[in-house]
This record gives sequence, structure tokens and C-alpha cells, in this order.
Amino acid sequence: MSSWQGRNVTVAGLGVSGLSAARALAGLGAVVTVVDGGDGEAQRARAEELAGTGISVRLGDAETLPDGTDLVVTSPGWKPSSPLFAAAAAAGVDVVGDVEIAWRLRGPDAAPWLAVTGTNGKTTTTRMLASILGAAGLRTAAVGNIGTPIIDVVLDAEPYDVLAVELSSYQLHWAPSLRAHSAAVLNLAPDHLDWHGSMEAYAADKGRIYEGNQIACVYNVDAIDKPSTEDLVREADVEEGCRAIGFTLNAPAPSQLGVVDGILVDRAFVPDRQKQAQELAEISDVRPPAPHNIANALAAAALARAYGVPATAVRDGLRAFSPDAHRIEHVADVDGVAYIDDSKATNTHAAQASLASYESIVWIAGGLAKGATFDDLVADAAARLKGVVLIGADRALIREALVRHAPQVPVVDLGRTDTGAMSEAVRQAARLAGPGDTVLMAPACASMDMFTNYNKRGDAFAAAVRELGASA
Repeated sequence: MSSWQGRNVTVAGLGVSGLSAARALAGLGAVVTVVDGGDGEAQRARAEELAGTGISVRLGDAETLPDGTDLVVTSPGWKPSSPLFAAAAAAGVDVVGDVEIAWRLRGPDAAPWLAVTGTNGKTTTTRMLASILGAAGLRTAAVGNIGTPIIDVVLDAEPYDVLAVELSSYQLHWAPSLRAHSAAVLNLAPDHLDWHGSMEAYAADKGRIYEGNQIACVYNVDAIDKPSTEDLVREADVEEGCRAIGFTLNAPAPSQLGVVDGILVDRAFVPDRQKQAQELAEISDVRPPAPHNIANALAAAALARAYGVPATAVRDGLRAFSPDAHRIEHVADVDGVAYIDDSKATNTHAAQASLASYESIVWIAGGLAKGATFDDLVADAAARLKGVVLIGADRALIREALVRHAPQVPVVDLGRTDTGAMSEAVRQAARLAGPGDTVLMAPACASMDMFTNYNKRGDAFAAAVRELGASA
């Protein structure tokens, strides 16, 4: 802790993680300057608040490195190519993230970290894990990319037993010292390539989560994309004795968790892995019981079991868990049609998992593609599609894929990007659907062309469904 006294630290960004880092380091005696490219009302209010604690804030200039800086702490979303970081590199100044700072601030008896990353499912898995750990009577928290800033948790006066830590690829990129007790990479699919520069760089940053693992590297047995999560395990430099633990939706082999006759079972953390299997929970204990969510539950269970949690806690934790909104959320049934909000499906990999969960679908899709292509997604889902309603700025990319791979499916192309388009989309989807069908809003795209975030998009869908139900 004393090593921060008098250090000149520049914090990049006035967001939640930046504020947490600035306050914590200033409290430890560092001389902190926060820089942010914005200069609006919100930024000025935060700057005024920080000024009262002796922290300097520079607004409207996020490119110039303050004089005397000997460390830069970045918020997760700042790209490695940012001019501020180029200036830091030229001056020989390290750049790290808030997760790295939290790791460095841990005390000698700090709670171990059970870490989770992946293209999709991170938040759900981390919260499932926290629920399981809590069911075992442990003081824990879901932190990192969610919840309370991780620096605040690490510095909490009341110690934790163990932490469930969600980590994005951005956070992992800036956390070179992180060494988890155990970690899981749930899946890998192209995402954020504009930030990382390539799929190889994206996967390498995800794979950092395995470096130095002590007990278990948890990977997805069923993944077929390359590089796979198993490939990342093979490449990791881990502590002696650390094990590779797989999870699968099929019957598990030794050192794996899987599913047998509707039961989640463990063949990894049992006395005799060749002959024994421990029942953990039933598929019905997982909500919702969609295939990709069962995989999330297995990954959470693997990390909890690596920490020594009993099987009963896995069952009780999964039963107690309630998923966040906008993740395959059943909104209502109207005239025999189920309406499902999966606004969190902001990329093709997430939408593919969502589409695989239903048999006869009217799909509402579109938004900001973030450089994605849709041929594989549409080809895989074509047999399940009864109709498609397209919204958003990049809907033409999906329409073109539909022409190539599902020309028989009727498509409604809404040529508008205002927020009111969602009500029209739901009405058009209702026209295409019949009893027994599912209207699934799994956009496969980001939301910012029409909505503030995916939560607002999901709220608009739910409101439109309720309006439809009221008029039925």
C-alpha cells in the first residue's frame, strides 16, 4: 500500500471504474490526474466532486499525457491505439487497467479469484457462480465487469472468502499480473475486432485469464471454432498441478462436467474420476434451461467445485439464481404466441445460441453489426425461421444473408431507425406468427443506432408486446 505514496498516476476516463481507481489511489497517497475527452454536464459534475478530494481533472483532452506521469490506469473501453497510450509508451510509462490495480492492492490474506470470460454468457455465469458460493455459506461478490467496482471490493474493510470475477477481453488486455485460483473461458467467437485488431489478438487477450492458474482451467469441450477454449488452456503457463477441466452438454468423460439423463454431473472433482460421477443438479434447476444456459451453469459449477464447494451448494445456488433482464426473457404469450426478449444477444454467436433454443421462430433482428457477417448464422437457423422482421442501421446485411440462405422465409424490412420502430416490428412479427410459434427478439447486433443500450431496446420490445396483448 505504501508504494503508492507520491506516485504520479493518470487515470483515463471518468466512468465507474475510473472514478473507483482515482479515489482509491488518491486515498493511498498517489498524486492523481483524471483525463477525459468529454466536457459535458455529467463530466463537469464528476470533476467537481473529485476536486473536493484533491484529485485533478482535465476535461476535453484525452490525448496529451500529463507531465510527470509514471503510471496510466485506463478504463476498459479505451483502445490500445489511443494517442494517450502512444504518448505513454514513448515516455516509457506503463499502462494498466483497474483490474490490474485491484490485483496489486490485494493484501496477503486476500480472497482468491474465480474468474470468468468468454464472448457470451460471462455475466450469467459469474452471477450463477456467486449464487453457488453464497449457497455454500461463503462471503462472496460478483465483480469485475459487473457489480461493485473490483477495487472497492478488494479494499473493503470486511474481508471476502472468495470472489466471482467477470473479466472482459478489454480488462484482460490491461491486467498482465492477474493470477486466478481457477478460471473459465466459456466460448470464443469474433467480437470487438475493431478494438483488438484481429481474432488472434482477441483470443490471446481472452486466454490471459488462464495464465498462472493454480487449481483449474475450465474450458468448453463442445466448442469447435478455432482457436478453441481448449487451445487456450494448452498454451497457458499455469502453476504445477493445475488441471484442465472440461464442460459439455453431453455425457462427461473423466475430468469433465456434463449432462446425463437430464442431470448435471461431475466427473472431475470426485475421488475416482474413472468410475465415479457426482450428481449436482437437474436441468430444471437451471433458468432458463436453454442449451447455452445449461453450459453456463456447468462452467459455474466447475469453478465452484474447483474451490471445494459441495454438490448440494451447486444445486441450491442454481435454484436460487434469477437471470438478469433481457436474456432469453419470456415477456408474455399473446394469442398462443410466445414473445421472448433476448436483447442481450448483441452479436451473432449469442443470437445463434438463442435461435437454437426454439423450433418455429419469427425473428426480430438488426442494429449495428460491428463488422459482423451473418451468413453462418442465417444458414444455421434457416429451418427454424417462419418469418423475419428487420430493424436498424445494418439490417441490409442480414437481409442479404437471408436471400442467400433462406430465400423461402418471408421478410419485413422496416426502413426506419427511430425508437418507435420496435412497436411496428412487434406488430409485423405478430402478423407472421401463429399459435405455437415464438417471436424472438435476438438482434445479433448492438443497439446504439436506435437505443441508448440493449436494456432500453429490450424495454421497448416488452412495452410493445404488452401493448399488443392489451389490444388482443
